[in-house]
Amino acid sequence: MRDHPSTPLTGYDELGPAERLARIEAFRDSMVRRRTVRDYSDRPVDRRIVEAALMTAGSAPSGANHQPWFFSVIESPGARARIRAAAEAEEREFYASKAPQEWLDALAPLGTDPDKAFLEIAPILIAIFAQKRGGPRPGDHRKNYYVAESVGIATGLLIAALHEAGLATLTHTPAPMSFLSEICGRPADEKPFLLLVAGHPGVDATVPVAALDKKPLDAIAAWI
Repeated sequence: MRDHPSTPLTGYDELGPAERLARIEAFRDSMVRRRTVRDYSDRPVDRRIVEAALMTAGSAPSGANHQPWFFSVIESPGARARIRAAAEAEEREFYASKAPQEWLDALAPLGTDPDKAFLEIAPILIAIFAQKRGGPRPGDHRKNYYVAESVGIATGLLIAALHEAGLATLTHTPAPMSFLSEICGRPADEKPFLLLVAGHPGVDATVPVAALDKKPLDAIAAWI
């Protein structure tokens, strides 16, 4: 017997098997067209679209419903230039000395390199932070739980929402990312999780052929 306040579950209308399958297949067909994009237009994105995507991310499940995430949307040219300079400095070191050869070999078919011009060209950068402390209400300062898992799920929903809006995205994870905390003015008990680039693909945008390969169902799932 539950001894906490509760409310009736809503939002799960009874559907027939055919409609359920049609819905999930439509969503699957949309998501399999998603691509990681490195070539962007500087065309602005309506702020309402970004806000709706962020609210979608904020609906993600989280440990104890503490919602241990914060999204810094970076639009100013000055801040984006600083982020590009810091990220490229880390990337140059990564490619020159940090990355083992096996990792470099894995990246080679994707054509990545230290140049991150998209950090200044794309109209939207979203720095995603994971919060060590917080809680379900603004102003809480309690221990958070399953932080990485929770923020990862929220990030996935954010990427899916932006894709559904017809925008391209790229996940960027320079290491270390501490410069994001400074530029975005975030507190010490938050850790940069990921930098998400979003915007309209450039007119001549391309994607590496190697990026089109996705494992089949029998390689990623099994029924026991």
